[in-house]
Amino acid sequence: MTSTTPFITVALCTHNHADRLERTLADLALLEMPTRPWEFIVIDNGSTDATAELLASTHWRLEHVVTRIVRENSLGLSNARNRALREARGEYLLFMDDDETPDPFWLVAYERAMSTYSPDALGGRIEVFFEDGARPAWLQDELLGFLGKLDHGPQERALEAHDTPIFGGNFAFRRSVFARIGDFDSRLGRKGSANIGGEDTEIYRRLLDNGCSVRWVPDAIIHHRIQTPKLRRSYFLDLHFRQGRTEGAYARGARSKIPPKFLIPQALRAYFRAISSRARLGKNHSLRLEMNAAYFSGYFMGWMMDN
Repeated sequence: MTSTTPFITVALCTHNHADRLERTLADLALLEMPTRPWEFIVIDNGSTDATAELLASTHWRLEHVVTRIVRENSLGLSNARNRALREARGEYLLFMDDDETPDPFWLVAYERAMSTYSPDALGGRIEVFFEDGARPAWLQDELLGFLGKLDHGPQERALEAHDTPIFGGNFAFRRSVFARIGDFDSRLGRKGSANIGGEDTEIYRRLLDNGCSVRWVPDAIIHHRIQTPKLRRSYFLDLHFRQGRTEGAYARGARSKIPPKFLIPQALRAYFRAISSRARLGKNHSLRLEMNAAYFSGYFMGWMMDN
């Protein structure tokens, strides 16, 4: 690698979030610069709002950092990330979202971990920040992970268990590792306004299943900015319904469209617990169980109706 070849490519994928993207780009100016070269790529995933005009301006661009704008018209976050794989020149590819503010030492922390341990993948801490209003009463701590919050503790360490995932709003990969594990699954991940997830945890499982080394870097902190007035209980229910539908369709494969009998009592228990919790505790304390019920509804629909 020459002195001008980037060690890290930072990739930001965006779709129709010009209002949030503007602050994200402005906040990059607060970053402490790493010692090795890096580049910045924005993947415009078929935006139809003011995103193109914002990206065409130059006021937000960082001095001495090569910046490229790439348009990917195949809608879907996984498609955008796969385009970043093809465009990146860095040894490592680091992803962030368009509604985040990195800690000033975010990039420096990743550079140190990459240079010291040479892992195949890395993940950092994600904090949730309610930027324009109070946190709703129904948004219990157990739900913050579904808004991207992630914290595997203060100690930097190897991640080796399936229950310690890294999230797409703050993860990085040695670019060459994708030759071993394959690209992001384009069937998963948000597509426009469709509330589909799971692509980040799926690729984390693939990393572990292929014997890849994954590093937890707690000092590489991202702040996920939440637009509080737009928070709705329905977002969480829809997220779980769609996740269940996706997993139900995959699980069925070429089998009969009649779901396995063992799922029925599991679903009935989930529905009963959700209804009971809502009746006893009220809507501010029942959402997590309602999400489980929504998952089963989606799972059955995916199994019976989708290919």
